[in-house]
Amino acid sequence: MALELRHLRYLLAVAEHNNFTRAAKDLHVSQPTLSQQIKQLERAVGAQLLDRTGRTVRLTEAGEAYVHYARGALRDLAAAERAVLDVADLSRGHLRLALTQTSTAYLLGPLTAELHSRHPGITLDVKEMTQDRIEASLLADELDLGIAFQGPHLPGITAAAVCTETLSLVIGAHQPGAGREEPLRVRDLAGRDLALLSGGFATRVHVDAYFTAHKVQPRIAVEANSVQVLIEIVQRTPLATVLPDAITDDNPYLATVPLEPALPARTVTLLRRESAYQSAAARAFIYLTQQLVHARGYTPPDSDPVPGSWV
Repeated sequence: MALELRHLRYLLAVAEHNNFTRAAKDLHVSQPTLSQQIKQLERAVGAQLLDRTGRTVRLTEAGEAYVHYARGALRDLAAAERAVLDVADLSRGHLRLALTQTSTAYLLGPLTAELHSRHPGITLDVKEMTQDRIEASLLADELDLGIAFQGPHLPGITAAAVCTETLSLVIGAHQPGAGREEPLRVRDLAGRDLALLSGGFATRVHVDAYFTAHKVQPRIAVEANSVQVLIEIVQRTPLATVLPDAITDDNPYLATVPLEPALPARTVTLLRRESAYQSAAARAFIYLTQQLVHARGYTPPDSDPVPGSWV
């Protein structure tokens, strides 16, 4: 019997659910059909791939080895299909992109506008994720590009510096202290009420490390999983937050307060999976990103923005 792609997909579904009934429902086939197809696959490869003796279905040792390569084969096939559909003149195309919260707030809008203006045939699938999820999704070939921050990165992820992001303490423009030029000493933040991104976000980790380094413990009055929520809160309350200057510069209702010592800057990076197929749409997006950060005057990174192999 000749193997077909459905055999691989059926096996992966059973391996994911550890259950024939749930896998069959997910695949929209009957359970007897699914069981028959898996048996055909096992006869073709000459090994038992699933252990059906327990309460749940599990991969055998041979099944574990086979699934590893099956996943890779399906991932490579999907990349091949995208390569065939890719059009070098950019009259059409598709890009799967993910960004961290803060990058979304000031990069996504201008980049999307520029991409649509120059290449209206390219469709964009955008997700907002934490950095660890972005990298995991890139490795699983669920994304083409990610925008996050400089490493350390998961094995198999390659990063290219885009710009340097500076951060500041931010308050509402109507609050006392807005427009002050003299830096606020970081120790004066002890006990002050702040609104910050929730734990797990790269920005929160960055800010917490800064406070820990200076032995300061502000009172976290609000935690939010959205930069836009923080902006709304700070505009309407006496609470302060920490945001990239690129966000504050574009918002007349926010004001920065310089800190002494200043919050450490960080490097915004483009991420992708090593050796992944790079479509014309992805190459166009990388080029537009380079142009945008230059045109908007963002601080350039210390290293070469995008290595030659990226473009």
